[in-house]
Amino acid sequence: MNAIFAPDSALMRVLTRIADLAILNILFIVTSLPIVTLGASLTALNSVALRIAAGSDRTITGDYFRSFRRNFRQATLLFGILVLLVAVLAGWWIVVTVLVTEPVLRFILLAVWFVLTFMFTMAALYVFPYLATFEGTIREVLRTARLMSLRHPLPPLTVIALTALLAVVSIFSPQATGYGLLWLAIGFAGIAFLGAVVFIRVFNRYAPELVVPAAEDEEE
Repeated sequence: MNAIFAPDSALMRVLTRIADLAILNILFIVTSLPIVTLGASLTALNSVALRIAAGSDRTITGDYFRSFRRNFRQATLLFGILVLLVAVLAGWWIVVTVLVTEPVLRFILLAVWFVLTFMFTMAALYVFPYLATFEGTIREVLRTARLMSLRHPLPPLTVIALTALLAVVSIFSPQATGYGLLWLAIGFAGIAFLGAVVFIRVFNRYAPELVVPAAEDEEE
């Protein structure tokens, strides 16, 4: 019995990780409330998730806010660009569905829209994990995210599948997620962590030493 509850036992390690993810989830939700900080929050969320997946995390709160401060400006600008592109895609959808009446033309335009939206989503899901891991200009981050999404589609597909699964369960069987409490407790951090397990394998192919930056490099 004592072995089960020992600090280095498998059970205690699992419980510790769950507690870490719960803390990370709260930090992400709180820092995302202003909306304009969502880019920095997503970067910090992915930074800590990658650290946890690599087993090199120190303190969840400290790691989170170091990444949040370090990447705030660039992450905010990237988030603004992504929001603008979402607005363009939304406008395209509205124009085609409302104004285009010719069936064949509407089908073609909507088919192109679905392809572009899928490609955009795949690339966008690489942006903040990449920013949390590597140095680069905004242009370099966007370009590399697009190329990685084409060459390594599994990580963003994993995030899409997990998010869709949890969303479907939340809608059609809300009691299974505690009527949304699961999202508040661990949902966002849990998805980020499971995605990080896959992202880190891709990033390790390019620069293993950059996946989890050294602590001294993160200090302001």
